[in-house]
Amino acid sequence: MTGRIGHAAKSSMGKGIQLPTVLRQALGGHWEFAVADGRIDIRHPHRGSPYRPPRSPPTWVDLLEGLKAGFAAQGVPQAACLPLRWGRETELTISAVQALDPLLKDGRPQTYRSGFLPQPVVRFTGQRDAAGDIAEGFLTSFVNVSRVHPIQSIDEYGAILDGWLTVLSRLGFHARHVSAHGKLTTWSRRQVEGLTIHFSHLDLPLGDIVLLWNIENPGRMAVDLGTGLERLAWARTRMNWHRLVYGRFAQAAPTGTLDAIRTATLLIGHGITPAARGPGGITRRVVGAISPDSAHLGVSAFVRASYDYWSLFGPLSVSWPSVAATIEQELHL
Repeated sequence: MTGRIGHAAKSSMGKGIQLPTVLRQALGGHWEFAVADGRIDIRHPHRGSPYRPPRSPPTWVDLLEGLKAGFAAQGVPQAACLPLRWGRETELTISAVQALDPLLKDGRPQTYRSGFLPQPVVRFTGQRDAAGDIAEGFLTSFVNVSRVHPIQSIDEYGAILDGWLTVLSRLGFHARHVSAHGKLTTWSRRQVEGLTIHFSHLDLPLGDIVLLWNIENPGRMAVDLGTGLERLAWARTRMNWHRLVYGRFAQAAPTGTLDAIRTATLLIGHGITPAARGPGGITRRVVGAISPDSAHLGVSAFVRASYDYWSLFGPLSVSWPSVAATIEQELHL
């Protein structure tokens, strides 16, 4: 056992040492690299040029189709979403990277999904402002846009980052406004180790690309490239965040109520109804965040709008009128 772990430690250190060379080879001479004090920063030499958002912001369908076409052009097909009710280490799906669990956590040569994965998720880790409301740029439920799949060598990590820049270009972003940075030291979580490079658009953090491997078998490697669809749209359009996410309902109720209705629609739409414990307990917690004073006339209008959005990523098992009725019953409206 000691020998296996010792080999794994050497492999981990080697990956950190290799990363700058791998990224330089993948991205070419059009980027400026700074490597010092265990960190790497990658910037475009013409990064000071102004950014002009599109006059006509892309719709959610346009953005989703652009991502799908961009990945498909690189031979990366769209994968079916993971079930929202996860029921393994977490009650709900909180990240598309969970598709890689068999490979990374068990060391088995298989995954639940591989490819381009626009995955609705629910997380309670979003930053809060001084008043305790969820901060601008964060949501309890959002679409985790990812490219997840096993790789055979660290060189593929660099190629995937380069490919992501091409996808961003197809969406109307320009490389000169994109930057990347990260630590060259590895992190460790139970059975998995990794290296993370974060990427931003101007001053706005967009997401990251993570090299992952099984600790005891470092040859079991994978990449998780991830951002949020809503955050991607925010970076592209530079619209008001609440108007972008909640549309015409942005001023209709407090942000916490809108965030909760949006999340409850996703949960109940997937058949996760309010209950005392388990996944249903999460739904009850979410519905409990809806202000009754803001819902005297019911929630059906915003439920229907949220339902249409979540339906872009796969069929929901419960109709929107039933979702609205369940929320209103839970609120005793």
